[in-house]
Amino acid sequence: MPRPRMHDLDQLLDVAEQLVADGGPEGFTVRGLAAASGVSNGAIYHAFGSLPVLLGRLWLRAAGDFLDLQVELVDATPGSGHEAAVEAVAAAAMVPAILADRRPAAARMLTTVRRDQLLGPKVPDELAEAMYALDRRLIALLTRLSRALWGRADRASVEVVTMCVVDLPTAFFRRALSEPSADGRPMIGSDRRERLEAAVRAVLALPPPPPPGKRPVPAEED
Repeated sequence: MPRPRMHDLDQLLDVAEQLVADGGPEGFTVRGLAAASGVSNGAIYHAFGSLPVLLGRLWLRAAGDFLDLQVELVDATPGSGHEAAVEAVAAAAMVPAILADRRPAAARMLTTVRRDQLLGPKVPDELAEAMYALDRRLIALLTRLSRALWGRADRASVEVVTMCVVDLPTAFFRRALSEPSADGRPMIGSDRRERLEAAVRAVLALPPPPPPGKRPVPAEED
């Protein structure tokens, strides 16, 4: 049985992405994917080998594209110094909404489905290492932003950046991504985006806690 070509695999993963976003990972099966895509069960197994591998590649593709977009927007932020770093963090925080415009199913899946719901102990070592590599890339981006903001990248400062880039976007966009409109596309309006940006800027207006072992600098007396 011939292996599907690379562009066919992307189309197949697009269908899988939609199925997982619509119905969650619990009901996702190779048989359901075959019925929705028109690709036979045998061809799907020939291409991926197993359901855990298929789901692993599905997650890696979406998460990798998400992180690529964050890095692209951070790199494209003009200027240098603290204000430019704030703009870069705000741009990275907006990626779920931008991805929802471009690939709604991917944005919905990444926001509403936990990684461990898709990935289990049967994920091959090769895919597990690719996921660890993706985690390391994300940590490198968070560290880079922390250094640009405050000239430090200890746990406390990186956690503040994580709050802006991960926690706040999830809180602001989860409902919209969980409840798509009638046409299946999430509706993330300008008001919600502007409020997220305002929240990110408010969080960054306060310096992070001092690194472990250091005390805050006392305020000057009048």
